[in-house]
Amino acid sequence: MNAVDIFFNADVLARAFPILLRGLGMTLLLGFTAILLGTALGVGIALLRLYGPRPLRLVAILYTDLMRAMPVLVVLILIYYALPFAGIVLSSFAAAAIALSLVLGAYTAEVMRAGLQAVPRGQSEAAAALGLGFWLTMRKVILPQAVRLVIPPHASNCVSIIKDTSLASVVAMTDLLKQATDAQALFANPSPLIGAALIYVAILWPLVRLTGWLEHRFQRAYQR
Repeated sequence: MNAVDIFFNADVLARAFPILLRGLGMTLLLGFTAILLGTALGVGIALLRLYGPRPLRLVAILYTDLMRAMPVLVVLILIYYALPFAGIVLSSFAAAAIALSLVLGAYTAEVMRAGLQAVPRGQSEAAAALGLGFWLTMRKVILPQAVRLVIPPHASNCVSIIKDTSLASVVAMTDLLKQATDAQALFANPSPLIGAALIYVAILWPLVRLTGWLEHRFQRAYQR
């Protein structure tokens, strides 16, 4: 048996493909859930760190530092295996979604904080002079400008978090990697793992190129 039959067995790949597609659906669902929750959490943490009372600002700083310092896998294991000792039992999907959201939230908070601080102070002063309240100023003046600044780095963080969904297989979630591993054992052939790798590349490579295009586009816009 040659290397092609071992790693690129067409028959095994054809039989494993429906299994991989089921795992792909779970991977995409987990990734989108983590991005939505993590983005919302990160924006809230950034606002709290910049404009909240001092005790809450310290909590926000501690949260972002810890989540950025801890590996995603460690956060996932703590949530899935440690919380049951406190009486909190989560499904593998819920645990993975929470872990990825917490980590992405920390990175989003830092990116958003930098974006908010990059908006000229005169913008908020002009809004105050017009009689706009804090939240209206944020919604109409500051946040729209900050979002334009943070789209490229945030898009890069989102691509990274989609890659990290593969860690959910550690807690037995039926994501793409877990389904590929099960298919490998079922067919006694590593071809399903190669198929999963190709699917990851097919999904993430366009997103990586999109991130590069966004960075280039916004950089040109700032230089005008």
